[in-house]
Amino acid sequence: MMRDALFAPFEFLDGNRAKGMVLVADHAGRELPAEYGDLGLPASEFERHIAYDIGIEALTRALAAQMSVPAVMARFSRLLIDPNRGEDDPTLIRQLYDGTVIPANYPLSGEERQRRLERYYRPYDDAVGSAIASVAAETGEAPLVVSLHSFTPALQGRAPRPWHVGILWDKDERAVNPLLEMLRNDPQLVVGDNEPYDGALRGDTMFRHAIVNGYAHVLIEVRQDLITDPQGAASWASRLAPMLEAINAMPDMHVVRQYGSRTGPV
Repeated sequence: MMRDALFAPFEFLDGNRAKGMVLVADHAGRELPAEYGDLGLPASEFERHIAYDIGIEALTRALAAQMSVPAVMARFSRLLIDPNRGEDDPTLIRQLYDGTVIPANYPLSGEERQRRLERYYRPYDDAVGSAIASVAAETGEAPLVVSLHSFTPALQGRAPRPWHVGILWDKDERAVNPLLEMLRNDPQLVVGDNEPYDGALRGDTMFRHAIVNGYAHVLIEVRQDLITDPQGAASWASRLAPMLEAINAMPDMHVVRQYGSRTGPV
């Protein structure tokens, strides 16, 4: 893990804003600012899925390069604070995750919670909002927002997860339905619809930046063992890029749609 005196909470990958698409990777990084040490954890815990989405940084870089679109990636570990949660979510700063207690997160003062929000969570969130707004300004249309995540093959001792990839969503199906259809055209893939998680999470990144704005969006979860190495990430980028390009070319991806969310009234 990098230790940085001047810690940047996000990395922005520039791209052609005129293409009307933005990639977002909330859990790409596992770094910690020097002042936090290792949060009281052994280094091995930062090799696990609890610290970051394994393989997503490489997948995001490859997709952004292949499609020439901008991307925003969080650099800090979600064990510090989770940028894919609302500020009032009880799992915003985890004290326990998949059997691991995070010593530096318990007890946590209100002052420390606010400090992490101001120094890491909100700067990343602002960067996501700025990237999306810059694409909208460039095209004069609503952008397509693509969120990239990965999931562990097994969690908390439960049965292995069979899906190779899952598509998470709330109510806007514009990008979801065509992507599910394209992925399911490959008979070798097991494709999950709102698996292994439900995409209706009030306050998460897609809620804050896509749902409330009425922008077409989709959250893609790739199983981590498929993208752990560079070859796997490159292979999945080559698989997903033409699908996302085709979806991005559909006219209804670039209009604002106001709709209710399964998470409740906006």
